[in-house]
Parts: sequence; C-alpha cells; structure tokens
Amino acid sequence: MRVAVLGAGAVGLTIAAKLSQVCDVHAVSRVKHVNAINKRGFILTGIWGEETFGFSSSDGIPVGETYDYVIITSKSTDTRQICEKFQDVIADTEVLSLQNGIGNEEIISEYTSRVIGGIIITGFEWRGDAMVNVSVEAGPVKLGRFSGGLDHNVRVLVDLFKEAGLNVSKTENIRGDIWGKTLYNCALNPLGAIMGVSYGELVNPYAWYIIEDVVHEVFLVAGSEGIRLQWDSPDEYLTFLHDVQVPSTALHHSSMYQDLKLGRRTEIDFINGAVVSIGSEHNILTPVNRTLCDLIRFRESLPEMKESAPEIK
Repeated sequence: MRVAVLGAGAVGLTIAAKLSQVCDVHAVSRVKHVNAINKRGFILTGIWGEETFGFSSSDGIPVGETYDYVIITSKSTDTRQICEKFQDVIADTEVLSLQNGIGNEEIISEYTSRVIGGIIITGFEWRGDAMVNVSVEAGPVKLGRFSGGLDHNVRVLVDLFKEAGLNVSKTENIRGDIWGKTLYNCALNPLGAIMGVSYGELVNPYAWYIIEDVVHEVFLVAGSEGIRLQWDSPDEYLTFLHDVQVPSTALHHSSMYQDLKLGRRTEIDFINGAVVSIGSEHNILTPVNRTLCDLIRFRESLPEMKESAPEIK
C-alpha cells in the first residue's frame, strides 16, 4: 500500500509516521521538517507513544510516483492550492481530507470523484522541527465516503489506520460528523483565540452565553442543509460540550490562537464563516457567528505577534 500525505504539518507528519509502520508513505512538508526527518527522523511523544520514525519526505512528490491513497492535512486555506499543485497525483486517486471546517471535501471533489471525508479531534503540539507531542484525544478518527455511505476502499483505509495503531472508526454519515466537529470548533476556536485563553476558561458564564448562541445558530444552519447531527438538540450538544469535550481539551489553546500569535491567516472562513455563508443562502441570520468572524478578521489585520502557542487541529 502506498500513501502520500500532502500539506503535512503536525497532524500530517504524525499520521505519516504512524502509517509508515504498515505501508509505504511519502509526506510533503516544509523544508525545515524534511531536513530534520532526513537527519534524525520524526520524533513523536505523548499519548500516542514515544518513538522516532523514518519515512520518505520532501517538499514535493517524486516525479512519476503514484499512490493508492492521498491524505490532505493542510489548513483549509491551502486546500485549493494543494489540489492545483498536485492535481496529476490526485486525479483518479482516493483522497482523504483530515482537515478543519466545511468545504474542503467539496473543493477536492473538483479534482477527483473519489473523496473520503474524515475528522480528527486530537491535540498536536510542536516541540521543534519534525517533533510533535500528542497531548489529548477527544475521540476516534472517523472516515467515510463523502458525502455519505461506506465502500471497500474506505474500509481498507480504516483497516490500515487500525493496523498502524490509530483509534479509528468508519461512519456512513461523514457529513454529519464533519459538521459535528465544526460545531465544536465554532463554539471554542475563535472565542478562545480572541480572548487568548485555553478551552477550559470558556466555561465562564459570560463566555458560555456566547457559546450557547453560537451553537443554536449552527444547529439552525445544519438543519437547513439536511445535516443529521449526533445530537438531537442544541441543549443536548451543549451538555456534551460542557461535560465531555471541554474537560478533555481544557488546557489547550485553539489553532486560531496559534495562527494569530504567529501572524498567520486563520481558518475562520471554513468554520464560523462557512456557517454564516450557508446560513445566508437559507435566509438564516447568524449574528453571533458573524461577529466572531469579524473579530478574528480584525485580529488578522493587526501587526504580527510572534509568540508561541500549541497547535490543536
């Protein structure tokens, strides 16, 4: 089995490392990580084990190489650029998106008809070049045919993940699972970034009032799209968020927090921004999600702030 991982940052390199134990992997990553892997290997620490891995890595795909599966793990803002750059590799290939937000699978579908959707809610922290610490796992990786159902090729990939020691399950409702993860991100990611706090601080009543409004808006928009979520109501999800998901990631800062600190563009357009955009198509008002988008975009326009923060995907 041959697998290529495109846009491999902390998530992608970690997935590549685990898969390298059971198949032939090539990771496309930044030069600094490629150089570190070639020199002393990829170093993994944390709850997924402590080990050094060696696998093929470069800033591109070797000429003429083909793969059984391509996994895209880049930020959502880079999805189209990656698809354009590697369209010859992606065409007629099974492509899995392990990314944040709404819309990645739709973009990938323009380049191949064989799209697998996926979610991963796990804490990845950079500890140096090609050095990642996995700090928390809020649930299994979920894989399913986009936009719904299961088939042989999805099951083969699930089995490959399992063989690599990853906590993974298959799903016939990947759209619902993707929206479920987006619900989590909409509620916590931008607010944690704007306030500069970890997720655990957001149970403060003043923050929780905002989160309640965000969740209710997302449920309305998801319902208008015919999305079948795991939870029957906003209140049921809010209980799960408060009692299960926030405690599991209480000490972590969001990906948007890191992006703002590093002066990088966030994924807001694919998370809360997607909810606002889809809501407008159905004449659904989403004022709280829109306000969070405006605040994040305002922060993006400010001078860069070079401070370190953990990366949560």
